[in-house]
Amino acid sequence: MELLTRLLEQARTFDERRLLVLSGSPARTRDSALEALESIDVPVGETTYVGPAMGFQCESLGYNEATRLLGTTRTVVVVDCHARCEPNLLGKLVGTVDGGGLFVLLTPPLSTWPERRDEFDETLAIPPFDRSDVTGRFREWLIKTLRQHRGVALVDVDSGRVDRDGLVDPQLQAAERSQSDQPRSVPPEHAFPTAAYGRCLTDDQVETLSAFESLRAPDSAVVVEANRGRGKSSVAGLAAGSLALDGQDVLVTAPRYRNCQPLFERARELLDARDARDSGPGHESPRCLETRDGSVQYLDPVEVGSLRDTTDCPDCLLVDEAAALPVRLLSKTLDVRRVGYTTTTHGYEGTGRGFTVRFRDQLEASSHDVVEQRMTTPIRYAPGDPVELWSFRALALGASPPVEEVVVDATPESVEYRVVSSDELLADESLLRDVFGLLVLAHYRTEPNDLARLLDAPNVSVHGLFQNGHPVSVALLAREGGLSTEVRRSMYEGSRVRGNLIPDVLTSQLRDEQAGETAGLRVMRLATHSAVRSRGLGSALLTTLFETYTESDWFGVGYGATPDLLRFWRTSGFETVHLSTTQNQRSGEHSAIMLRPTSVAGTALLDRHRTWFLQRLPDMLADALRAVDPDVVREACRSVSQTTATTSTQEFDLTEWEWRHAAAVAAGPGIFEMAPRPIRTLTMYALLDESGPELSPTQERLLVMRVLQLRPREEVASELGYHSASTCMRELGTVVGTLLDAYGPELVERERERFRN
Repeated sequence: MELLTRLLEQARTFDERRLLVLSGSPARTRDSALEALESIDVPVGETTYVGPAMGFQCESLGYNEATRLLGTTRTVVVVDCHARCEPNLLGKLVGTVDGGGLFVLLTPPLSTWPERRDEFDETLAIPPFDRSDVTGRFREWLIKTLRQHRGVALVDVDSGRVDRDGLVDPQLQAAERSQSDQPRSVPPEHAFPTAAYGRCLTDDQVETLSAFESLRAPDSAVVVEANRGRGKSSVAGLAAGSLALDGQDVLVTAPRYRNCQPLFERARELLDARDARDSGPGHESPRCLETRDGSVQYLDPVEVGSLRDTTDCPDCLLVDEAAALPVRLLSKTLDVRRVGYTTTTHGYEGTGRGFTVRFRDQLEASSHDVVEQRMTTPIRYAPGDPVELWSFRALALGASPPVEEVVVDATPESVEYRVVSSDELLADESLLRDVFGLLVLAHYRTEPNDLARLLDAPNVSVHGLFQNGHPVSVALLAREGGLSTEVRRSMYEGSRVRGNLIPDVLTSQLRDEQAGETAGLRVMRLATHSAVRSRGLGSALLTTLFETYTESDWFGVGYGATPDLLRFWRTSGFETVHLSTTQNQRSGEHSAIMLRPTSVAGTALLDRHRTWFLQRLPDMLADALRAVDPDVVREACRSVSQTTATTSTQEFDLTEWEWRHAAAVAAGPGIFEMAPRPIRTLTMYALLDESGPELSPTQERLLVMRVLQLRPREEVASELGYHSASTCMRELGTVVGTLLDAYGPELVERERERFRN
């Protein structure tokens, strides 16, 4: 209790946080935590316990309820790690502790914790593996960081021993604090209301709000980058409110509405002072704020694509937590003339490096004048906070790829292939940071849980190409399939089986009970260093994997389908067997599943699912896939083997009347809508036939949108840039004529000759 008092005193003195680990048996650590909470002068309303135990007088939340704390602050947060030690949970909760507060972990004895298994380990035990196959390396890494970082106290409650007191040298702390203190100042000339600047808490926020003033001009963009806890969303909210008061309609999008709640709260604070009204569903959670002339309204990210129509475009779009959105969706935001982005450089929701590396080039090439702003000063605690430094290292939030200079000369001929074991990653922190940093760039949302998966999951392996010991291209493979008859039967009847993404979809959705019998390797991530992209390194790594792992039945991949990605995986020998009927809520993309067989059984699996895919695709395109990007459809069709396409459609099942109808559509008097089937049949065949007639990309898009997806002719004409719907349909007749030239029987030519005369 004396140590606890000193920790809190020091935290309050320096506006920092401290971390207290109470290790031992579940009962004793919980009793110690209860005793500690009763002994300190922290109000019960400022304390939260997260875990399964009962008896805590403060707010108590289950593990699955912890997200309720996001956007709030507490003085003390106690996380019970006995039943569940989940990296994502730690990442979310550590950020809710305010300066002068305490983050408390209840753990098993540190000497035996890595050997224990808990609820989170269960999620890593992917069938056919079980929980005993999960390693404890992530907890070894976690313990290592706890023993090394300042501001972390370790107490063994079973023995009553204090292993580390977590106290920091006051003189050193005072020196650091004096260097970081900066007075706030309001710009002498500013366009936003003085009241907005008055709500800023740091100079960082003042400067960022001033940068947002550039959004008053057309063709402008603002990019704000910061680590968590710097108040970037709050400043964006003040900017949104200021723009609304200036008469602008502001749309706000984020991965989820809860991500941008702080933004709306700050906007409402400013607008309430100016007689704005809240037209949201509830005063506690507004999704639309209105002034007499302007508004601030939430927009689901999936709807961002609809902003292309300039008549419906808002005056301004603010993208909160942009790093957690995929690049394809971010690209659509550039259709708005005024757009602002806030992005987390390091965070559990996603990483700003993906945003920086993959999207910034598009932004710079756009017509927008870009203003950049970097925020460094924390809001809720002092700079250099020990607990923040610990969490960044422990959860790899600060992981980054190797510096460009050490990999810039890499080529497929100069690199060395390596399988990287979990033991190697644990023993070499530099290697761990390099590898995980590359994986962060491979996906718009790489989480702390992925670090544990990398170190502990029995079905996951890490493979890479290395230049002088540094990774330049990394692949994460997951073993799937090889399931028992009982598990496969359960999947077929509707049960979900963790971690077997491809067997699960092929079995439960596509009704193939034998799919899970084969064993394959799914490429979970494939990442190449940004300095050496487009040199064939990713393809070279895949080729090595194909040559090395011949004992599996197939390689597979599942991802949000884009034309570029479909093209890449097609050139690597993969074929599409599935397009999901629904869009991902965050990316707005339809998922694709592709396979590359490596055995007789794998070939049989691909053969039947390829055939089924071709059989059902036309009907899906006219219904669930009606709005999918036509270029996705084109590339998905191209990825289907030509041999299979030919054998499955070489006999055109068309009557003489249908051939004559197609000829009439090509010649002029025929109306496509009277009998779409023959044109649809020809279209599918042409898209699958690599040696078929020469069609331009626009002509292929026309066939996909009007013939296969049955979109209205007016919509197709507008999307593809035709002057009118009638012009669009005349072009369709021309394209149908090209298809008939390639595939039509003799009677078609005789029929067309009649119209020529």
